[in-house]
Amino acid sequence: MRTATIKRETRETQIELSINLDGTGKYNVDTPVGFLTHMLETFSKHSLIDLEVMATGDIHVSHHHTVEDVGIVLGMAIKEALGDKKGIRR
Repeated sequence: MRTATIKRETRETQIELSINLDGTGKYNVDTPVGFLTHMLETFSKHSLIDLEVMATGDIHVSHHHTVEDVGIVLGMAIKEALGDKKGIRR
């Protein structure tokens, strides 16, 4: 299975994300940013990628750090889960 789990902790955020590229669209997303949560759930559902995201951050300052760090971790997880990229059809 093409899966990955990434944890990232900075001064501003704590992110843990697990992904299964060969999933069914199951998701469990918990972020302090409602629209980000909605977009991640929608991404998972329509891509049939299983996604678990637990994120906290300094939203009293700005949503920016949380949104940015979730994006970074999502990219890292996809890259790791793809591995040698076998099975990708264009």
